Amino acid sequence: MFELFFYLVPTLMIAGAGWGAYLLIRRARRISRTWEHGLTAEARCLRMYTTTSGGGGDTSVSTTLHHVYEYTTRDGRAVRFEERGGPATVLEGDVVTVRYLPERPDLATALPPSRGRLAAESGCLLTFLGVIIVFCLGFMAVAHTMFEEAGSLMP
Repeated sequence: MFELFFYLVPTLMIAGAGWGAYLLIRRARRISRTWEHGLTAEARCLRMYTTTSGGGGDTSVSTTLHHVYEYTTRDGRAVRFEERGGPATVLEGDVVTVRYLPERPDLATALPPSRGRLAAESGCLLTFLGVIIVFCLGFMAVAHTMFEEAGSLMP
């Protein structure tokens, strides 16, 4: 029963890293598709705010900038969406160009096309998740070898 934890925990970590990789790839593809094939519209920044994470003290604190935009699609629907990580130069009341896919106007983006940055961010995060998966697989292999040598492997 004890050996089960040496397989279960890394397996759950692999599943989590795999799910994270899937979401990351899906997001990158959606943003890329929006930049390439999306329609454009003028949007007004309705609100700008920041969120912080981290403990402070000896640990670093991270601040993320959020913008809330509203625009009208070509078919006349008003759409409001929130985006994080936008430029600090966009303030409440500013008008910006947004790109959106007609089938998902709620997933619009005000970020200017930056395919190189998107590829670099996605590549680094995918590499990190891959390292986690490889580490977990290696850990499971070493644990399996240790249990096998100790003769306590479950049948």
